[in-house]
Amino acid sequence: MSSASLAAASLPFLRSSAFAISSVPLDEFGYGDVSLESELHNRQFQNTHDVLMGLEDDALLKPFRAMVGQPPPGRDLGGWYCFDPNYNPNDVGVGFAPTATFGQWISALSRSYALRPDPAVRDKVIRLNRLYAQTISPEFYGLKNRFPAYCYDKLVCGLIDAHQYVGDPDALKILERTTDTATPLLPGHAVEHGTVWRSVKDDGYTWDESYTISENLFLAYRRGAGDRYRALGKQYLDDTYYNPLAEGRSDLEGRHAYSHVNSLCSAMQAYLTLGDEKYFRAAKNGFDFVLAQSYATGGWGADETLRAPNSPEVAKSLTGTHHSFETPCGSYAHFKLTRYLLRVTRDSRYGDSMERVMYNTILGALPLMPDGRTFYYSDYNFKGSKFYHDARWPCCSGTMPQIATDYGISTYLRDPQGIYVNLYIPSTVRWQQDGAQVSLTQKTAYPFDPVVEIELSTTKQREFEVHLRIPAWAEQASIEVNGKREGVPVAERFATIRRTWKNGDRIQLELPLKNRLEPLNRERAKLVALLNGPLVLFPIGEKAQQLTQGQLLAAKRAGSAWRAESTGGPVKLLPWTEIQDQPYSTYVQLA
Repeated sequence: MSSASLAAASLPFLRSSAFAISSVPLDEFGYGDVSLESELHNRQFQNTHDVLMGLEDDALLKPFRAMVGQPPPGRDLGGWYCFDPNYNPNDVGVGFAPTATFGQWISALSRSYALRPDPAVRDKVIRLNRLYAQTISPEFYGLKNRFPAYCYDKLVCGLIDAHQYVGDPDALKILERTTDTATPLLPGHAVEHGTVWRSVKDDGYTWDESYTISENLFLAYRRGAGDRYRALGKQYLDDTYYNPLAEGRSDLEGRHAYSHVNSLCSAMQAYLTLGDEKYFRAAKNGFDFVLAQSYATGGWGADETLRAPNSPEVAKSLTGTHHSFETPCGSYAHFKLTRYLLRVTRDSRYGDSMERVMYNTILGALPLMPDGRTFYYSDYNFKGSKFYHDARWPCCSGTMPQIATDYGISTYLRDPQGIYVNLYIPSTVRWQQDGAQVSLTQKTAYPFDPVVEIELSTTKQREFEVHLRIPAWAEQASIEVNGKREGVPVAERFATIRRTWKNGDRIQLELPLKNRLEPLNRERAKLVALLNGPLVLFPIGEKAQQLTQGQLLAAKRAGSAWRAESTGGPVKLLPWTEIQDQPYSTYVQLA
């Protein structure tokens, strides 16, 4: 990393609050505590779940068996997932990352079982774990595998999720065997992209991601896998990356985008496990630097590369690439990071950012196909379109099923005093509050309607707090309780209602949805995106649109679309979730 990168602008120019650490982090709800009634979210969950349940056992185990010299019956899934002994390690095509998504698929199925218990899902997870255990061998982590740390990390995630959510009685034993086999063949510390650490000459062998694995190692420790995982988590912390960030200096420029944002999740788990505030500062400051190079959608990392904050390269990407944001992978990392930061700080801006990424990136991704076609990149080019990745079963086919299970645990958080409503999605959450069984149900058409109706049910009257996230853009938001307007205090933009709640109490939250413009960055003030509430509105058509500020702001909604009047005629704008095969642009150069 160059000295110029390390000397990049420090934090004061960033639009962010001073960091604060809550004395006790907020708790996540269990997967089974939250049920979503959103058609959009449930459709994505069901799509990814059905694809994974449809994959044959032998097909999933085939590359494991082939790599360790066992007979590999069954069909070949192809794409990145398959093993080809003659693969060119500097290519990114068929055979690029054999088995890499297996652990993520075990994780997603385990979480889906926690959401909706189904014996067939549990049986499949346990059966696959047993079959995988028969293939554990040092050969898997040798030179046949370009990504040994990456594969190990995903296997750790799958096994600890199978232990936690499916109750696989052997999962931690299989994890222990995996760790005994893998660690002697991994680098002894975090190694960055492009660094040779074993006896190979091809660049493809330097693309492993050992600098991301601490997150799941710390989670393994906290879920009872043993002290060695706490020690391993510390061993693989990438302090050469974290130290400048903790000091408020950006060293993101030129780094691989998704994996380095995912590495910030490791920093947060290091803070939550070890209590070292350096790692919190690194994650918090790193997130701020990512925001300072993000698009209006919340996406970041064009061509999978991070830039300096407010870099001119972001503007160049609007004509220079169609690979603007690694959507399922990047969204998964973004959701985890913002959820961890929100838990620790109770600062609603992390919920704002999560919401933006949800509606403007991942929820509009094309569905995962049974043959492995995967939506990989969002395209923010002036000539944008939605498209599938060239190779089948790429990395995003692993993270997309995981994030599809995680919307519920990101919607609500809690502490002993009450509940935090973070995302406004039709849903119900259930919990115990001082001995009473309580549920909170949201009914809303948000973000197409400004009103969120919330009803509480409780077996006994109880005093507790309900915290409602008020987005930074929501000027003149209002709250009513049982039809009476409430003037409630706002702390870090969470409105707090503390009262004795009784069965049937109702809250009405109104978040006025107004049009506004956001420039790409401070250097390109006339290159703007139009937003309504949390939604980016994308001009539809093949030609770049010429509109004035007034014309954009005057856009009117008509059904699920918006319409702006320009001198060249009407311009149709759609939110990301409504775009199918139409050409579009993200930004408009103001006329």
